Amino acid sequence: GGMPFWLAMVVVPLAVGTMGLVVERFLIRPLYGRPIDDPLLLTFGLAYVVVELVRIVAGKQGIPVEMPEALQGAVDIGIGFFPIYRLFLIGVAVAVVAGLWLLLERTRYGLIIRAGAQDPLILRVLGVQVARVWLLVFGLGTGLAAMAGFLAAPLQGAAPEMGIPVLAEAFVVTVIGGMGSIMGSILTGLGLGIVEG
Repeated sequence: GGMPFWLAMVVVPLAVGTMGLVVERFLIRPLYGRPIDDPLLLTFGLAYVVVELVRIVAGKQGIPVEMPEALQGAVDIGIGFFPIYRLFLIGVAVAVVAGLWLLLERTRYGLIIRAGAQDPLILRVLGVQVARVWLLVFGLGTGLAAMAGFLAAPLQGAAPEMGIPVLAEAFVVTVIGGMGSIMGSILTGLGLGIVEG
């Protein structure tokens, strides 16, 4: 039962991204201008609150998530058989990363995001509504995180705390890859995946 996989793949990121917009607007925005520790601690604590809420609503047990029939089984890639679903994940990851790179490097909006990360004061002087930029960036980030969780669910099941182990890895990728560097993050993420694999 439940929602079809392909529909859920669109609905889940949109729903969680919308929640991210609300969190940024009412909880994180008042902390801008304060030390980075404050929003970091807030979001860290919020993650634990959300996990507990999910446990209360959906229970503590993980729920198996069926992958669509079209993505089941394995295919011969020349050096052996490889699961179709994992090939699909690689394709989605490449598409998302390419889309993000194009957004940040090739659009006016991406230029505004990058400039805002370096010097938000300059953007304000130029008349850009920085608050709106951060709102949309946070919404996009939470939406992408939701998509990652949804796509991981058929491999490991959906569980309230499934995002917690990824948190440490995300910090590692951010620190080693360099804050704000998409290419650094891609290379570090790939390297970390290979080392873990």
